Amino acid sequence: MPVFEYNALNNKGKKISGIIDAESLISAGTKIRKKNFFPISINEIDSESKTEKKNNNMFNSLNILLFSRIKASEIAMITRQLATLISAGFPLVEAIATLVTQTRSKALKKILSKIKGSIEEGRSFAESLLMYPSVFSQIYINMIKAGESSGTLEIVLERLADITEKREETKQKIQTAFAYPVFMAVIGCLVLIFLITYIIPGIVSIFSDMNQTLPAPTRFLISLSSFLNSFWWGVIFIPVIGLISIHLFRRTDKGAYIFDKILFFIPKIGKLLQKLAAARFSRVLSALLENGVPMLTSLSIAKGITGNKIIIKAIDNASQVVEQGGELGKALEASNAFPFLAIQMIKVGEKSGKMEDMLKKTANLFEKEVEASVTSMTALLEPFIILVMGILVGFIVLSICLPIFGMNQLVM
Repeated sequence: MPVFEYNALNNKGKKISGIIDAESLISAGTKIRKKNFFPISINEIDSESKTEKKNNNMFNSLNILLFSRIKASEIAMITRQLATLISAGFPLVEAIATLVTQTRSKALKKILSKIKGSIEEGRSFAESLLMYPSVFSQIYINMIKAGESSGTLEIVLERLADITEKREETKQKIQTAFAYPVFMAVIGCLVLIFLITYIIPGIVSIFSDMNQTLPAPTRFLISLSSFLNSFWWGVIFIPVIGLISIHLFRRTDKGAYIFDKILFFIPKIGKLLQKLAAARFSRVLSALLENGVPMLTSLSIAKGITGNKIIIKAIDNASQVVEQGGELGKALEASNAFPFLAIQMIKVGEKSGKMEDMLKKTANLFEKEVEASVTSMTALLEPFIILVMGILVGFIVLSICLPIFGMNQLVM
């Protein structure tokens, strides 16, 4: 059913705006008038002229990709709001309609309106979400399906909001911790490039008429400056091409597996990735099991949240063992992909019959460890960057000063 955006006047003459689904423009106007609103303008959200489609197809695709992308934080927010409304006694359709009027994102408004219309046509909430797999993950949809079948939709929505918010919180902390060191590194590189390409050539030109052999550091600095001035395009484009090639290679199954395997062998980084994957896996698996999703189904869903091919392969192998009646803890232990403590806590959960609680504790423990590891790594990274920058600047100063010292000796 088409979705329309409208501007109208209410009984007090105040201008209002909203979104409504209807079969046609006339039907949309009728629905608006039934609300005692006087429509000023009604536009179909999907509407676009043939000329615009022909001339701006590439621009529109880029615009959707860059500016209409729905963030995980927005999904977490509407999930939390929806859980609150349903807990307060709102019917599902009415709760979604309330969210449509409160949501600022036009893309999300359109999706919510489509979902509302789909539910009104007789589909379940989970079936309606399936129309948007790029917005709502498989975990999200399966938990909604479990909540609908068990009659605990508001509880499931609360847990989904918790999972999404916790994941975004961890992501933000990691990004914030690395923001300053990365900023320092970028600025330092730009300053060095500026010194070598613009400042150094002017200073070392005074050495060109000297009849003595220049020191090795000075010759190296002059050669580097000449190279950067002549092949600056290579310095810019070769790293960009390299990064694009690595990105494309990583998008393949084999490339992603090789890349993740290499990261696992890097000191500190490998352990950090293991802990992060274990935390994500444990939290999602706990939520799925709590909502009545079978173990094998939960494992197949939870493995996708880890984002690591090594972990995914380990979970696939463990799923086969569990399917044959084996224990999850022992199966994961054989892969050597999960942290030792996570394996032990899963084993305790299996033996005690409190798997969900142990998985929650595992997730909380490793999330804290990830935050602590990131903090300690960035604390070491900042002085390391300063040290490297000091050595490079010191080398430049030394390369300039050595010929000057030589000239002074000749004069004396």
